[in-house]
Amino acid sequence: MKTLVIDDSRLARNELKRLLKEFDKVQVVGEAASVDEAIEKIGELKPDLIFLDIQMPGKNGFDLLEELEAVPEVIFSTAYDEHALKAFEYNALDYLVKPVQKERLAGAVAKVFDKIQKKKEEKENQDDILTINDQVFVKDGEKCWFVQLSDIRLFEVSGNYTTVYFGDSKPMITRTLNYLESRLDEKTFFRANRQQIINLKWIERIEPWFSGSLRIYLKGGEEIDVSRRQTLKFKDIMSF
Repeated sequence: MKTLVIDDSRLARNELKRLLKEFDKVQVVGEAASVDEAIEKIGELKPDLIFLDIQMPGKNGFDLLEELEAVPEVIFSTAYDEHALKAFEYNALDYLVKPVQKERLAGAVAKVFDKIQKKKEEKENQDDILTINDQVFVKDGEKCWFVQLSDIRLFEVSGNYTTVYFGDSKPMITRTLNYLESRLDEKTFFRANRQQIINLKWIERIEPWFSGSLRIYLKGGEEIDVSRRQTLKFKDIMSF
């Protein structure tokens, strides 16, 4: 984690940097003695984490956060604990009272590292999601297609295969419905039941069906029965 130490006391900065040397996950990339200097350093170094003193001459730590457009993860460090509640109102991950204890510092660093890792994993998962503007390669025997996902109206289980409906074509692929559901944008593609995923943009009309379920008619002519369980989710998504 790229880390910036912000404190008007040189001794306090040096002590915190000394303690942080024991953490392999932390890389101190710079330090600042004032809010103005910190703003410049944050823009230049783009740290993942800042250790921020609250009481500094002129502008304080809260003033700094209010001036930033993109705020890194924040751990406040101060000689006074009276600002603790306000610190958490600014979404600080932790609050350390000087002199900083190694055990408390270790806990704070671990908390930040876990949050940053979670953000990275979420971003990676988002990057894997296919949108309606993406084009996919479909191969069935000797036939191949490049199809835009917006043109695919239905995925349907066919034995050990999945049939892909687009235009007049219905090729079969080896991907499972569960795999496709994990890759498709849930804002556009909906798992209607155990056998079918539909493109919401292709819905022509909807009718009430048995036991509180729904029947969906697609523009391609297909009729889809939504399971009772998925009917509740569908109504929530479509704001019924």
